[in-house]
Amino acid sequence: MSSVEREILSLPTDGKRLLLHSCCAPCSGELMEAFLASGIDYTIFFYNPNIHPRAEYDIRKDENIRFAEKHNVPFIDADYDVDEWFKRAKGMEDEPERGIRCTMCFDMRFARTALYAYEHGFDVITSSLGISRWKDFDQINDCGLRAVEPYEDITYWTYNWRKNGGSARMIDISKREEFYQQEYCGCAYSLRDSNRWRQANGRSRIKLGEKFYSLEIKQESPLPLAGEG
Repeated sequence: MSSVEREILSLPTDGKRLLLHSCCAPCSGELMEAFLASGIDYTIFFYNPNIHPRAEYDIRKDENIRFAEKHNVPFIDADYDVDEWFKRAKGMEDEPERGIRCTMCFDMRFARTALYAYEHGFDVITSSLGISRWKDFDQINDCGLRAVEPYEDITYWTYNWRKNGGSARMIDISKREEFYQQEYCGCAYSLRDSNRWRQANGRSRIKLGEKFYSLEIKQESPLPLAGEG
């Protein structure tokens, strides 16, 4: 773990156990190191049925498992419920990023996270999705708060993980660990739209599983609305 100076965090509402919904290693790396530095008891919950295709899902999950094992953090590998995700996305195929399809996606993933927390004695949940600059922070928090409404004793932590240098540390950790660098949000429609943008701007289509962060090699600028989560 890096030796950067961090504020000491404490769970909201005097919480004791945190369940972190993780979308990928690059986004969760900063949160994971922040929790470890603050002595917070947490477990990773990987439930991301939106990620398409399966090969992309597997590499993102495996990168997250690799980093969790490095720090001895418990990792819950939830179902790849992709058929249900496509069923819920029906009719939203052409919605833009940050639109109602994304709300549906966050709702689905956070509802499962909150249910697992309820069933296994966690009293706080949060998500690494909130650190991504490509995401609508308020939209994510709204979905998280909605997910815990059925559970009286579970809190969704709305902390802004981007502040106080969090976004910069996220990139630094990704380069240090040489994480896989995904180039679109994750779903089939994000991949489609990212490739359309690339073709319209004279760039080659995304090649899955080939690009990694590096300390030595300068990365290309990310695409609009591509990237994490």
